[in-house]
Amino acid sequence: MRFLFAGLLSMVLAAAPPSAKDCSSCHDVNVITFEASKHGSLGCVGCHTDITRLPHAEKHAPVKCATCHDDQVKAYAKSVHGVSKKNGMSDAATCASCHGSPHSILGASEAGSKVAKKNLPDTCGACHSNPEFLSKHNIPFAKPVEAYRLSLHGREVAKGNTAAASCSDCHGSHDILASQDPKAHVNRARVAETCGVCHPDVQAVYADSVHGLAVQRGSKDSPTCTGCHGEHNILAPKDPGSMVNAARVSTVTCGRCHGDERLDSRYGFGDKVPAFQDSFHGLAIRGGQKTAANCASCHGVHNILPSQDVRSTINPANLKKTCGQCHPGVGDKITQGRVHVRTAGGIEHISVKWIRLTYYLLIPMTIGFMLFHNGLDWLAKLRRHKPHHGTGEQLPRMNLLFRISHGMVMVSFIVLVITGFALKFPEAGWVQAMGLHGAGVARGILHRIAAVVISAATVFHFIHLALVKKDRVMLWELLPNWQDAKDIANMLRYNLGLIDMRPTFGMFGYAEKMEYWAFMWGTVVMAVTGMLLWFKDLSLRFFPVWVMDASTAAHWYEAILATLSILVWHWYLVIFDPDVYPMDLAWLTGKASADHMRETRPEYYRQLMEKEAQKAQADTTSPEDGTGH
Repeated sequence: MRFLFAGLLSMVLAAAPPSAKDCSSCHDVNVITFEASKHGSLGCVGCHTDITRLPHAEKHAPVKCATCHDDQVKAYAKSVHGVSKKNGMSDAATCASCHGSPHSILGASEAGSKVAKKNLPDTCGACHSNPEFLSKHNIPFAKPVEAYRLSLHGREVAKGNTAAASCSDCHGSHDILASQDPKAHVNRARVAETCGVCHPDVQAVYADSVHGLAVQRGSKDSPTCTGCHGEHNILAPKDPGSMVNAARVSTVTCGRCHGDERLDSRYGFGDKVPAFQDSFHGLAIRGGQKTAANCASCHGVHNILPSQDVRSTINPANLKKTCGQCHPGVGDKITQGRVHVRTAGGIEHISVKWIRLTYYLLIPMTIGFMLFHNGLDWLAKLRRHKPHHGTGEQLPRMNLLFRISHGMVMVSFIVLVITGFALKFPEAGWVQAMGLHGAGVARGILHRIAAVVISAATVFHFIHLALVKKDRVMLWELLPNWQDAKDIANMLRYNLGLIDMRPTFGMFGYAEKMEYWAFMWGTVVMAVTGMLLWFKDLSLRFFPVWVMDASTAAHWYEAILATLSILVWHWYLVIFDPDVYPMDLAWLTGKASADHMRETRPEYYRQLMEKEAQKAQADTTSPEDGTGH
């Protein structure tokens, strides 16, 4: 009986399926790892179903994952990986490529799993970070996994944030399809839907926007989520490298489409991007200011709608609220006039057009005359080869009060030119060299301080003239008259060699008169337009937006005219004129060359000498006896 029981037990054991320990006696499988894996509870024969006893046949049927994972296998077969494998691509991803060895597969929720969210970049990167693999299969995307790791999503996943998107959240798991496939999660028509899994509120708003509706209609030009935010390299808006960063959104993102000539010809965008770039807001952003309004500040972000839509942030009924975010107290007149206006042509208000055309005529005529006049004078003086040694005698030309106001103007004008043109040309090399690029706030403060100083100098000058009678005579001497026109003509004739006698002048010649009154006119223009632009919130409360556009245009063109006039006219008079070279130092010492004055202003020189003689006689005369002793 005992022998019979032992025999039956032996038969039962022989019929039992082999265990993992039994298999490990021949196969190099870590039993502990296998039993801890997702398949551990199935045992070896759970997958190797044709093996029922040991020893088994030398060849056995391949494992069929579809036995348990039918849906996943069917999805894989249709995926870009499965199709590639079927078409003979030997290194296309298989189940084991992503999940690891079947004997060590862990659940996706387990930290050590190859398909755990935190590990997916490494798993996918095994192929998609391999330059040889990418080159071999002509995959155009450069370093997608590396870009993802640096992205907002990648960094959050690396921190352990399971809510952040990883590779499979966007591309899918077993059903990964090429982006051109309409069923692909990353097909442009479905991108918003894919992103909407995590961002449902944003998707709902975007779907109703001008861009979202265009994508739904099949437009291949209208941007979807990745069009603005990027694909693998999505960064937070505050990140300087983000395509939706305030400093980049207008140029890198919106400007990429709205500044494209081909798309403009198709949809009629107009030159709104160049107009914005040249505007106060655009220039401030180009100069490094981060708080200036960009495209999204006015048009919205995901909720961009046509201006005709009553919900649009740029609908006329909503402009007051939209602009009021930055300009509190803005008036209803903000709706009057165009928004995107260029000072160099294109879409512009009629006032801007006439200002532009006026200065287009005035600047070449004025500077052209100055260049012709001074060039002719310079060549004529070189041709005469007249040595200018002189006696070295100096006579009073500018008293202290004049020198103070001139000094204030001189310093402030230079600061205004540098800081003003730095705003207009923020990318210029000299702006970078002077450290003004990116220093928009500091540059603006300096510009306004200089504006106050030059205005104060002008006021100080007129107060000085009002209070000091003997200096007030200069105003009368500076009034233009018919003789000035004759002097200009005679000076040109003299320098051309048509007449032998050089014209002479009084206290001031036509050159000083032209410069003085041009400066006064320019100061008024710059002060008025500058104040309107400086106190823009107050200006927008009382004036329509075209007044600001006109002020911007006038301020810009007058700045060009004033700067060129100083360089070509004033600097020639006080520096490059051979008669005064290397410099007329009256602005510093208050005295000018008596020899030059005697030659060019003989009558005025005689008057000065008479005054000097009278002063000398008065100084040597004693009050008691009139003898001076």
